[in-house]
Amino acid sequence: MEPEIKQKHRHPEKRNLPDKPSPRKPAWIRVKAPTSKEYGETRRLMREKNLHTVCEEAACPNIGECWSAKHATVMILGEICTRACAFCNVTTGKPNALDVMEPENTGIAAREMGLKHMVITSVDRDDLADGGAEQFARSIQKVHELSPGTTVEVLTPDFRHKDGALEIVIAARPDVFNHNLETVPGLYPQIRPGARYFHSLRLLDRAKEIDPLVFTKSGLMVGLGETREQVLQVMDDMRSANIDFLTIGQYLQPTPKHVAVDRFVTPEEFDEYKRVALSKGFLHVASTPMTRSSYHADKDFTALKAARTAQLEAALAKQKG
Repeated sequence: MEPEIKQKHRHPEKRNLPDKPSPRKPAWIRVKAPTSKEYGETRRLMREKNLHTVCEEAACPNIGECWSAKHATVMILGEICTRACAFCNVTTGKPNALDVMEPENTGIAAREMGLKHMVITSVDRDDLADGGAEQFARSIQKVHELSPGTTVEVLTPDFRHKDGALEIVIAARPDVFNHNLETVPGLYPQIRPGARYFHSLRLLDRAKEIDPLVFTKSGLMVGLGETREQVLQVMDDMRSANIDFLTIGQYLQPTPKHVAVDRFVTPEEFDEYKRVALSKGFLHVASTPMTRSSYHADKDFTALKAARTAQLEAALAKQKG
């Protein structure tokens, strides 16, 4: 009974929906249960600092691996989202007031975990005039202040109808600005009904216009019913918006009330998506069944910087030659 009660509490808007069966998971989707000492230490720190993580709230399958390495993605602006996307396990409802200590506690967590690279994400806060942009900016600033050796990646909402919000976030100087397109435009009405594909694409394009040095990043889930041609078109759209880094991962159904998995994309198909994406000019691509936005984000950031350096050196050599 307990899991069902929790499910209804988290997703009241899905309570009366019929269950949607997904295909049986293939062998390459298996993950180990979290049991390490480091996992427990990470969990304890998050609770002590009253911080939420997308790792927990979104039921990320990589939580055991990441937390054992003391990598956690902090989810600011509380744990209750104002939207109800068909794929997402984060609680939907009326959010609580902002925690004024959240930015400082985020900075303390970065310092105490000894993070080289920290990812900060959030719920959607359509109820706030700035969509939570100021809280993002304060959180970035506190990480810079309290853990100056830590680079910062933000994974933001779309800030739809929140004029000036993006500018506030970029002014705080994150190293990576990430906003996920999530799926192909044809699936937005079913999968991401509160968002608009071209608004999200323009947000990423605008981030690069404001600060040409910021790395931009976006992600896709596959296995929702999209076609290969649609995915390749999204890649082209992303490159038109000067996006540097693409992540592609398998969608996994969090509960039977969420949208079902259409199919499990094979590892070979993920490899092919990576090959094609790199040929289109992305600086870095992470494409595996278990890839998520902040999975191996620290290593990916190192690779991203190296790719940009190589690109600049090649361009300089071409000018001289």
